[in-house]
Amino acid sequence: MTHLSVMLEEALHHLSTKGDGVYIDGTFGRGGHSQRILKALGKNGRLIAFDRDETAINCERAQKLSQDSRFKLVHAPFSEMEKVVTNLNLNGKINGILLDLGVSSPQLDDETRGFSFMNDGALDMRMDITQGLSAAQWLSQIDEKALVQVLFDYGEERFARRIANAIITTRATQPIETTRQLAKLIEDTIPFREKHKHPATRSFQAIRIAVNNELGELELVLKQAKNLLNSNGRLVVISFHSLEDRIVKRFMRDESGVKRNVGKLPIKEADIEKGVLNVLSKAIKPTAEEIAQNSRSRSAVLRVAERV
Repeated sequence: MTHLSVMLEEALHHLSTKGDGVYIDGTFGRGGHSQRILKALGKNGRLIAFDRDETAINCERAQKLSQDSRFKLVHAPFSEMEKVVTNLNLNGKINGILLDLGVSSPQLDDETRGFSFMNDGALDMRMDITQGLSAAQWLSQIDEKALVQVLFDYGEERFARRIANAIITTRATQPIETTRQLAKLIEDTIPFREKHKHPATRSFQAIRIAVNNELGELELVLKQAKNLLNSNGRLVVISFHSLEDRIVKRFMRDESGVKRNVGKLPIKEADIEKGVLNVLSKAIKPTAEEIAQNSRSRSAVLRVAERV
């Protein structure tokens, strides 16, 4: 399957690429966004890309783009962005940061990665297979109360208690090691199906988010981004579910407002901290044409803010 970068044109437009600028692609994936950013840069421009997935780092496009002296690809989660940028003496000099969140199509399509229940494979779900617990290992040791919380909070799963109890009961007699095994267990546990949605969809999302600490990583990188951008630098974020989008929306809103130090009364001008971001648009959705070409783009939301 050909990999299509979601909201590619919109992302490039809102990054407002300058020829001699310095840009960051927070999730290289299969390099669609990075390739286009590099095309827009002049000979003095620079692009730093991150990915925690070793497969992405070693893919054909990554090898090709890495021959370009303007390009640097880092095998690390984007939560390490500030450390890398500081080591390159580029803190406060970044013209634009693009964050394309969630799991990529190649990851979903590879049954050996364990992200999808559409094919049977080892229950892994790690974006970086060199670190941390696989989903199977994680499920083998988490306690029932914590599992209920993960399924409810990260999957918004109404049958979280039933599913968690079924997982705990099953693992007592046999390990849960494959995607099909987990999907079938959930399917047999839930009393009825949602229209057009597999019963395991919410649980797989929740477990994946927990295994990769996705929301924690997002909160970390957003805090770093505002410090890395220069004046008028752009932050462009593409999210794929409401939990991510809520964090991004709240962050941009909070960083665009006026903050008061309420420890002192009366409030003086010196006690007022101005926001550091301007929100440039409301949520932007993919076009009908893009959704028709790439059904996985249908849940995408793009938000843009600019450093004051």
